Amino acid sequence: MAVTVNDRIDVRISKEQKELFKYASELRGFKSLSEFVVFCIRSEANKIINDNNELIKSLEDKKVFVDALLNPPAPNDKLKKAQLTFNQFTKDGIINRAS
Repeated sequence: MAVTVNDRIDVRISKEQKELFKYASELRGFKSLSEFVVFCIRSEANKIINDNNELIKSLEDKKVFVDALLNPPAPNDKLKKAQLTFNQFTKDGIINRAS
């Protein structure tokens, strides 16, 4: 798979940082330091984006939950039947509401 290179990023780092990054890239078998840097940046960027998306989903879920509590839907036929059944049980003394 050929990658088209059409942009550039210039970064200033210390000599020690460059040596560290170069050594790590060699240990992982990257062809060049640039390939290693791009791989690491892409990996970290994807992680940050995924973490952010999970946070957003979590916030959306909370909003849906709170909205359901504050604005509950109207009871459907099954819920109405269950309420009638419950009322009959408690009226007949089968279920003690105090317990």
